[in-house]
Amino acid sequence: MKYLEEYRDARAVRAFAREIQKIARRDWTIMEICGGQTHSIVRFGLDELLPQGIRLVHGPGCPVCVTPADFIDQAIELFEQNPDAIVCTFGDMLRVPGSRESLASSRARGQDVRIVYSPLDALALAQKNPERQVVFLAVGFETTAPAAALAVSRAHNESIRNFSLLVSHVLVPPAIEALLSAESNQVQGFLAAGHVCTIMGLAEYQPLAERFGVPIVVTGFEPLDILQGIYLCVRQLEQGQHFVENQYSRSVRREGNRSAIALLREVFEVVSCSWRGLGDIPKSGLALRAKYAPFDARKRFGLAARGAADDPRCISGEVLRGVRRPAECAAFGKDCTPESPLGAPMVSSEGACAAYYRYRRAPGPTGAVPA
Repeated sequence: MKYLEEYRDARAVRAFAREIQKIARRDWTIMEICGGQTHSIVRFGLDELLPQGIRLVHGPGCPVCVTPADFIDQAIELFEQNPDAIVCTFGDMLRVPGSRESLASSRARGQDVRIVYSPLDALALAQKNPERQVVFLAVGFETTAPAAALAVSRAHNESIRNFSLLVSHVLVPPAIEALLSAESNQVQGFLAAGHVCTIMGLAEYQPLAERFGVPIVVTGFEPLDILQGIYLCVRQLEQGQHFVENQYSRSVRREGNRSAIALLREVFEVVSCSWRGLGDIPKSGLALRAKYAPFDARKRFGLAARGAADDPRCISGEVLRGVRRPAECAAFGKDCTPESPLGAPMVSSEGACAAYYRYRRAPGPTGAVPA
């Protein structure tokens, strides 16, 4: 299939849903890892097409959502030390709440916060403004980390000294391990994120499938991708199998992108880090290696984590673990809206709460997939 509309063909979508109905004999709980998959599921009502016993739960697959409040606080703290600094960020981060305020409110007070589309845009900005410190907020899973690594490598090679990264890159496999290791875990199969595996390949997932006895299906983001991924996952579960299966073969290769992996390993090292809603997860983050330490904004500006807490009314941690759904939050759509969010999942374009707010506030089926 070459064209986007073919991946959203309503008749093909319903045909795949019927195939899932045919093979499903037991109840199963499946978690999609990526927030982009969550939005497709909610937008197109894919969960409403499944057999009653197939339950989809939403995982921590939105990097903006799992970025801790401390990170936002540190970005804002930069201006206290460097009033003329320029902080560059992806647009999703602008309204994510810290413990005191967001970058949007900081910008409203006159601080120079700019939306960019790439870390290389921030690097170019540093070259054009050599008298000012330019800091890029390096947020994301393995998908976006290579671009950050490339920007730092270029800054190092070209001796650009007024550029640095505030890093909050996190890794998917350790998060899956943490979820499966939890006593409360009910997830029996996973839909892994196709874009992450396009970079990293499949090697890191097979040990998890074998250790925990769960199928992991690498899946794309369109309705047919997701339903085929669910079909493959249910088929493994019904047959008592647990291995890594690649639905997204048009993009993902078993070995991944070797050039991107080599660049990541050159610039970053694996460290333990804190996830919003999930706590500390061993070996789940990236930090700049010693060679590139001069480009680490935390070290350059002496920024320290202070253990900032989320708003107690927000249940985003439970949403990110798949324990509860956004609409089960007492603040959902009332005290917490995209215009006035209590938690990151309400403002991110891949956040589960944002998806439910946009597509599921009205009761009853979405009807997004036409008959």
